[in-house]
Amino acid sequence: MSRRVLVIEDEVLVGMMVEDMLVEFGCEVTAIATHFDQALEHARDLEIDFAILDVNLDGKQSFPIAEALRARGVPFAFTTGYRGKVLGDGYASVPILQKPFQMEDLERVLDSVLKR
Repeated sequence: MSRRVLVIEDEVLVGMMVEDMLVEFGCEVTAIATHFDQALEHARDLEIDFAILDVNLDGKQSFPIAEALRARGVPFAFTTGYRGKVLGDGYASVPILQKPFQMEDLERVLDSVLKR
């Protein structure tokens, strides 16, 4: 069965790259959200199995989107290009994909999160 994934990424080319990787793993990318409001709406409404969430969407922190996903019980992973601790203590168990990441990194996160 195909996993439905929401990609939240403000850089269009990065979002397309992630989509290509996910398709290689047999996932269906339900949507790619590039703006905060759009991402929050999708996180609340779309039927998805997993989300990949950029920590910073065009200068705006994406934690309210993460909370919307969490409230629905949708697992997610963060992506970030920032080094060091960028997540609060409430997200210690959430996987982080450090940009730039490889297919193997994404596959490892998908496997670990979707098996929980």
